[in-house]
Amino acid sequence: MAESTEREPVADSSDLFEHRLHKLQNLQAAGNDPYAAYFRPAQTAAELLALAESEHGEAKHFSVAGRIRSRRLMGKAGFMDLEDASGRIQLYGAQKELTDRYSDFCELDLGDQIGAGGYLFRTRTGQTTLHLTEFVLLAKCLRPLPVVKEAEGRVFDAFADKEQRYRMRYVDLIVNPEVREAFEKRSRIVAEVRNFLIERGFLEVETPMMHPIPGGATARPFVTHHNALDMELYLRIAPELYLKRLIVGGFPRVFEINRNFRNEGISYKHNPEFTMLELYEAYGNMDTMLELCESLISTVAQKTIGALQVEYGEQRLDFSPPWKRVGYLQAIAEHSGVALHLDMAPAEALEMAQKAGIRPEQLAGCDTVWKVAEVLFDERTEKELIQPTFIIDYPTAISPLAKAWPERPQFVQRFEPYIAGREIGNAFSELNDPIEQRRRFSEQVAEREKGGEGGYMDLDYVRALEYGMPPTGGMGIGIDRLAMLLTNAASIRDTILFPLMRPERFEE
Repeated sequence: MAESTEREPVADSSDLFEHRLHKLQNLQAAGNDPYAAYFRPAQTAAELLALAESEHGEAKHFSVAGRIRSRRLMGKAGFMDLEDASGRIQLYGAQKELTDRYSDFCELDLGDQIGAGGYLFRTRTGQTTLHLTEFVLLAKCLRPLPVVKEAEGRVFDAFADKEQRYRMRYVDLIVNPEVREAFEKRSRIVAEVRNFLIERGFLEVETPMMHPIPGGATARPFVTHHNALDMELYLRIAPELYLKRLIVGGFPRVFEINRNFRNEGISYKHNPEFTMLELYEAYGNMDTMLELCESLISTVAQKTIGALQVEYGEQRLDFSPPWKRVGYLQAIAEHSGVALHLDMAPAEALEMAQKAGIRPEQLAGCDTVWKVAEVLFDERTEKELIQPTFIIDYPTAISPLAKAWPERPQFVQRFEPYIAGREIGNAFSELNDPIEQRRRFSEQVAEREKGGEGGYMDLDYVRALEYGMPPTGGMGIGIDRLAMLLTNAASIRDTILFPLMRPERFEE
């Protein structure tokens, strides 16, 4: 029999599918069900590779299960590589031991899931190998896996299209081990965030995903309908107001790691469904949140990466505390050349922004100085904040849930951490004055009714504040964006297993 290399024969994928389907039908016609077998492996591939030399020999039986990733058949014997979640182990099958099953061994395709048993030995080249005495087909792979092709001295990945990889993440995980490693790292990141907070006395809680009033942030919500109650509900845009109700109720420190939903655009840093950490600490404030944010992110980086200096794209980020702190208006002035101030008329701010190169269409609807400031920050400032930086002293007009500075009521006790040119969180001293909170809600409602991006009146939350919420510090951190930084991912979709995509059309 001619040797079969690691690569599939060059053929149309539909032809390969039909060929494999024919094999499946032959197995079933012979009374074999390739999907019904149960097999519990005693070892993983990594465990077999780690076994000492004394374990080699025919005296001990081992078993492993996984996917066939390469085949090299040579007459009456052949080698295959089996891959499981821990790595790869080489298999050796010979007609002498497998007898009438050897032809079935030769019929295995790349991607087939099998269970294999046998004893270990080393080949002449020193490679640890499982010498098969038995195997069972656990799941037939009908569709050929993407392969690497070589042409004109270059290597081409047949599964390089990003959109296709996001749609078929199950295949992406099979053929690109670095993708699986990135998501394993993401899982460790979440675990380390959780451990850090629990060690500091925070209680993990769960709050509703469906809200009668969209609150806690200014964003366009997803709307649904509850049939039994005959009422509109909104997928939550933030858990903030429910978590602060728990602070009113007496919990001193709470956090939640869960999904938020915002019916807005999709980009390399936005997905409509995303994971947030949100936490609140009674008797805390902006300063305690600054320390907590620095400590949390630097600790998670150290535990998952093993260092505080992290390579991200062409940048080398340094998470070592303390991080730089810059005022909101100061940062705008430094990076745009526009020095905004409290007494400035909106028309003057618009004129200065246009002279700085901001296009008129970008300033559409900017009828206040603070709306101009937001455009200048988004267009000129954010992308320049590469090393970890806290932007502090935000205007009260754009911070409806934060406590104002007593001596400077136009500004609030709020900060946002920026890393690698993007915001990864938001934190502030929480507004706990129910009268002032109701007034700010009213302003937000008026803004929304004028067609702006204002919020809603939540009278139950105001009532909760009327029972007395202690001084409180709160913070939210985008888990997906944090994972981007610590896995060196260019797009948020590289940190989400199944990002939202347009529906794919299938032919029946």
